[in-house]
Amino acid sequence: MPEGDNRMKAIVTGGAGFIGSHLAYKLLENGVDVHVIDNLSTGHIRNVPSGAVLHLADVASDKARSIVLREKPDVLFHLAGQANVARSMADPAEDTKVNVLGTVQMLHAAVQARVSKFVMASTASIYGATARERLTESDPVEPVSFYAQSKRASEQYVRLFSRLYGLAYTILRFSNVYGPRQMPQGEGNVIPLLMACLRDGRPLPIHGDGNQTRDFVNVRDVVEALLAAMRKGGNTIYHVSTGVGTSINALARQLLAFHPAEVPLLYLPPRAGDTEHSCLDNGKARKELLWEPQVSLAAGLQEAYADYMRTVSNG
Repeated sequence: MPEGDNRMKAIVTGGAGFIGSHLAYKLLENGVDVHVIDNLSTGHIRNVPSGAVLHLADVASDKARSIVLREKPDVLFHLAGQANVARSMADPAEDTKVNVLGTVQMLHAAVQARVSKFVMASTASIYGATARERLTESDPVEPVSFYAQSKRASEQYVRLFSRLYGLAYTILRFSNVYGPRQMPQGEGNVIPLLMACLRDGRPLPIHGDGNQTRDFVNVRDVVEALLAAMRKGGNTIYHVSTGVGTSINALARQLLAFHPAEVPLLYLPPRAGDTEHSCLDNGKARKELLWEPQVSLAAGLQEAYADYMRTVSNG
């Protein structure tokens, strides 16, 4: 940090991506000096706010570690990763390299750079096919995909680095995040996939009977949770969610309400490995992070729909 500059400095890995770019914008609004580490494999340079410094690097590389050592941030938000479940099943070695090795590299750098707080993004996927209606942070994790397993291993590395080196951390397990700038790739991407079908006039694909439920949380609420984790909630795990399940049928109907043309629903066979219901209890985050979701699903979907249609029409 430059002499005489007392601003907080943050590094956001994956800051050119969906959630990371929203976080970078908000940090800048709060007067934080923001550095982004991203290899642009799924992110876009247009997503990076002009006030942030972009470093082109893979988080698993020595280059990324050297950036952390040079910049010495106060907080490191680790959001970069391979988030496509199907891709993890096709290439588990690459998934492990990006997610596990990338996390270890950033943890190692954080310890060496004396980072005050390490905040890691994790996922509801690590619970696997559970029959519980609403999950708490103490429920057992049973991954059913290599992606989920890599996030579980990453969480374990975070806790181990904390025990061995005293690194302060907060792990946030996200439910299905949605909002502006989300593209139809990665985990929990049902909303942009349905919007892509609406754009092209294709039937909306519903796997199974459509009664399966997911917990959809808006990216703006997720960013507020990340900011809260920067200052509170040391050395523990929190759910970032609404605590409310929404069926895929209801989701499709809400999106169709925004669309000017009629588009049919196309029911397909269930996908292997899909869970019937996924909903995360957020009581712990409400109590300890003093955080709670503010954006309603109806308002959030309308904003995401308008942004997606505008973005794709502008290329």
